[in-house]
Amino acid sequence: MNISGITLLRMAGFHLSVLLVFLTGYSTTALVCFLVLYFTRFWAIAGGYHRYFSHGSYETSRLFQFFLALVGSTAGQKGPLSWATSHIRHHRYSDQPGDPHSPVTGGVFHAYFGWLLARDALPTDEKLMKAWAAYPEILFLNRHHYLGSLGLMAGLYGLGEYLGAHHPELGTSGLQLLAWGFVLSTLLILHGACLVNTITHLAGYRRFDTGDHSGNVWWLLPVLWGENWHNNHHQYPVSARTGVVWWEFDPVHGVICFLERLGLVWKVQRNPGAG
Repeated sequence: MNISGITLLRMAGFHLSVLLVFLTGYSTTALVCFLVLYFTRFWAIAGGYHRYFSHGSYETSRLFQFFLALVGSTAGQKGPLSWATSHIRHHRYSDQPGDPHSPVTGGVFHAYFGWLLARDALPTDEKLMKAWAAYPEILFLNRHHYLGSLGLMAGLYGLGEYLGAHHPELGTSGLQLLAWGFVLSTLLILHGACLVNTITHLAGYRRFDTGDHSGNVWWLLPVLWGENWHNNHHQYPVSARTGVVWWEFDPVHGVICFLERLGLVWKVQRNPGAG
């Protein structure tokens, strides 16, 4: 594997920066900030980058489409089209040569984290860029995906400094909100994606013969919010719902249903067993 030394150092440094959580201490404001940004951005990756940009599981407006891309870009997983490129290849070559992150062909470390260290990790397919040519704002965010993260970091630090100066009773600071709201939540979102790439291709029950090793791992539901029904997803990749039977809860799909009722998304695709 062609590992990028710069990427390796950046990843190691970012993981070490989680120690700021202990150095800056705890406050209710920091906890709320963490929870809001963790859940919001996890959904932007799972419901936006994954189910919308990669699979077209529903339709939406140009404005909300841009919002999905913008929020997703703050999670540090590159742009929506880069993310979609790798995921589409994962489905095309699942657990075969050409799969960017298969634990079956590349090993557990490669699937979990190693593939992200490659010099050419998360490229953007030229055909996909042409397909989105009518939306230059999406191409811009995909190319300059780091602006989302930098903007969020600056906003959190500024908010924390303002609250520390004008509302000292909250016990927070710019560095604290940066540590809890960005660093900690971003790392947990990243490792959630890593769990999908590895555990759901090594464990779980298989309802469908999909020609790969994808499995439904029920005990990952609290962490992956429905992304854990991976065998179902490989059977019905375009479906906005990964659950097939009633007890296979899919909170990501639940949010899509809520957005559908609000009129923000429409033409939601669902597998034959979904309600």
